[in-house]
Order: sequence, then C-alpha cells, then structure tokens
Amino acid sequence: MLPKPKPSLTPNTYAYESEPMVKPTGFREYDARWLFGQEINLMGVQALGLGLGTLIHELGVKPELITAHDFRGYSASIKMALVTGLMSAGIKVNDIGLAVTPMAYFAQFDLDVPCVAMVTASHNDNGWTGVKMGANRPLTFGPDEMTRLKEIVLGGAGKSRAGGAYEFIENFPARYIADLTNRGKIKRKLKVVCACGNGTAGAFAPRVLEAIGCEVIPLDCELDHTFPNYNPNTEDMKMLHAMRDAVLAHKADVALGFDGDGDRCGVVDNTGDEIFADKVGVMLARDISANIPNAKFVADVKSTGLFATDPVLQKNGAKTDYWKTGHSYMKRRVNEIGAVAGFEKSGHFFFNKPMGRGYDDGLIFALAVCDMLDRNPGMSMADLKNALPKTWGSPTMAPHCADEVKYRVVDDVVKYFERAKAKGEKVIGQPIRDLVTVNGVRVTVEDGTWGLVRASSNKPELVVVVESPASEANMRAMFKAVDAVLRTHPEVGEYNQTI
Repeated sequence: MLPKPKPSLTPNTYAYESEPMVKPTGFREYDARWLFGQEINLMGVQALGLGLGTLIHELGVKPELITAHDFRGYSASIKMALVTGLMSAGIKVNDIGLAVTPMAYFAQFDLDVPCVAMVTASHNDNGWTGVKMGANRPLTFGPDEMTRLKEIVLGGAGKSRAGGAYEFIENFPARYIADLTNRGKIKRKLKVVCACGNGTAGAFAPRVLEAIGCEVIPLDCELDHTFPNYNPNTEDMKMLHAMRDAVLAHKADVALGFDGDGDRCGVVDNTGDEIFADKVGVMLARDISANIPNAKFVADVKSTGLFATDPVLQKNGAKTDYWKTGHSYMKRRVNEIGAVAGFEKSGHFFFNKPMGRGYDDGLIFALAVCDMLDRNPGMSMADLKNALPKTWGSPTMAPHCADEVKYRVVDDVVKYFERAKAKGEKVIGQPIRDLVTVNGVRVTVEDGTWGLVRASSNKPELVVVVESPASEANMRAMFKAVDAVLRTHPEVGEYNQTI
C-alpha cells in the first residue's frame, strides 16, 4: 500500500521524496498528463500504477499489460515507477521498451495482452509526462474509466496483490515494422520528406517508408529529447514550415511529419502547401470510398464541413458521422458504428480492416497517403488537394485557459449561442443554421461558415477552429465573432497562434 497522494509538495524536501504527489487536474477525459516534478513525482507515478492495476482487477480483465515509453529524458524512469506500482497490484507487465504509441497498441494484439499503459506526453512540450491507458483493445480509456481511476488514486484506494511480474520483450520494434511492411511495394517512385521533430518516430518511420519503396529524405530524425529545432507536433507551424522548406529544397512529392509519440501524421504537398489533416482525410475518404461502396467514416467536430458536402463522397455513397474530439472518443465511435476509418483534424487517423485494427497510427496514415498517390499516378498531392471544393480554414488555435475553469467557460459559450439561436439572432450577419454541442459548440451559419469552441482535453487551453466555404473574409469574420464571445471571459488568455 501507498499513502494517500498529496495534490502538491515542495521539491527537495523529505516529504517530496517520501510521499506520492498527484495533482488532480492531471486526470483528463481520455488520458493523463502532468508536468513532471511540479504536478507529479515518481512516488505519485507509482501510486498511479497501483491504482491502474486495481482498476484492471475491478474491470475483471486478465491482469496483464503492455507498457512502453517515448523518447524524453525522463520517460524511462517514469515508466519503471509505473511498473513498480502495477506489479504491486498483481499485474504481469510486458515491457517493449522505447516505442511509438501505436507500437504499444499493436503489441496488445501481437502478444495477446488486453491492457496497455504507454508513457508519453505525446506532442506536449518538454517537462510534461503522461500515460495513455486501455483495458479493451483497440480502445483506450474514456471519461468513465478515467473518473474511476482518479477516485482510486486520489483516494489512496489502490490494493496490493500477489502475482505481479515483469518481462522485457527484446527487439519488439522489428515485429511492428514487419507488420506494417509485409505488403507489396508501391509502383510509383515517390520522394518523401520524413519529418520527426527529433521525437520517437525518428527511430522507426524512415525505415518503414523505405521498406515500401519510397526515397526518403530524413528531416530531424535523430533522437534528441531536448527537441532542439521545434516541438514534434504536426499542428505546430514551425514544424510544418520546416517540412515545407525541405519539400521545396529537395523537390519532393510529399512531406510526412510525425508527432512526439508517432500516433499522428501531418502532410505538406509538393508545392510546399501545408494541408490540414482534415482535408487530407477528405482526400483519403474519396480514395477509400471509391473502392469500398457506401463506406462509413467518422470525423471530429474540429474537421472540415466537406465530409458532409463533398460531391465525390456523396456520389460514392459515403456517410460521415461528426463526433467528439479525442483519440479515445474517436476510437470508440469508429468501432461502435463499424466505420472504415476515422479522421481527426489534429492528425489522429483510425483505420479499421482492411487497413488497420481500429487504433490511431501515424505510420498507417502515412502509408495510406503513399498508396493514394500510387493509385493516382498522373496526379500530384497538390492536384488531389486542389480537386477538393475550396474552403478557407484556420489552424487549430488555442487560447490559454486554466484547467480548473475551462469547462465552465465552454459551458457559458454553449449557452450563449443556444440563446442566440433561440432568439433568431445573427452571427456574421447570417442566421444560425445549426449548432452541434456534442463537444463544446460548433455554430454554423446560413452559407456554411462555422466556428468551434471546445475545451482542450490535454492542456490548460481552449480550442478554436473556424472555416468558410464562401470566402476568407467570412472565415475571418467568424473568428472575430467567436473571439468576441471569449473576450467576455477574463479567464481566457492569449492564443498560441491566430489567423
């Protein structure tokens, strides 16, 4: 047993080294994230492992788990503290070592193990740590499981049991790479910039792309946990601009960039244009639905309206369900409705059979892009992009808002637009056509221009996205309208980037 965790402790004290510290806000909707040292200590991670093991027993699942860690300077030590807690809860732990997150998901299938705990802060800045967890492959925890885990850990209710064990699985990455590349090579000669932001994917992504027949131009693929060039985040404009510059310098066909733990992929076309992932999703949905009639897809609420209005998708009989943002929500929805694939604007793509096993994998996404180009030998990536109906969209913008208040602020914004619609008020001079409130609020006006406000599940931030099929001016007007509502809340700070 461990003492009940404290929400905060002073570093470099006896208490800090002797008691578990776990800040409550680290338990998010579908995974866990903390600033290591400030919000959680190693004993707190041990308490998390004990709590997770206790929950696995509560769920009645076989007490066996896959673990792995990303390439941050402190991730291996955090993983071993987690393992100590898991073993004390009677869990058999299979450690596959340094890995991208989808490799851990693959290991659940390959080793026939039901549970997973991947130590990663994904694309968060250095200093952050976290764990992505699941007990029912290919799904990961959602709000119900995370709420129960929080209760167990913070309540000091973790139970020690006999039967814990540890095994390190040697050379596991070779099995994952073989699974991805045990297929025919592409016929088209593709020159691909492979960008990894010095993150974990650098150890694996270039090998996978080369194995299917691509000429690979590596960009920041050397592992360096200080992230000397930019944060490995496929929505970060610094990373996308570096990819653009490399494409133009090498006259490449496409740039494929991977986030810190390899479950997301970003795309830059042959002209150097950064294509937001939701637009790539529409391109892939066109390609997939041409071969799978009446295909079902899922898109998150941040994604382009083209999933519903694109004439090619309509002609192919494709149907798209807009759903909650978040890898756990999306995985569940894709599997619930039997969708062929799910697309999230952040770059999480979820492929079911015949392409994948239902979890998000940036490398499967990358291979799907290469296959799409291979099936369209007369068209460049820019040609495929330009074939889509024109829309003007923003990047994902994130004004700061503390974890303790962000959901209340979003609730107020939802109510504001619900009242406006009920009263017949106009937004950017147009009636409100539709409100989607499954995850924050997505307000759409008469000409199809829309704006979204939701709470980030990973950081102390809100998420704002706007798009217009009518004009850039309307897109910018929608941003001003949404931002004007946010500015009535002093808790909302500056944006990370704006249009």
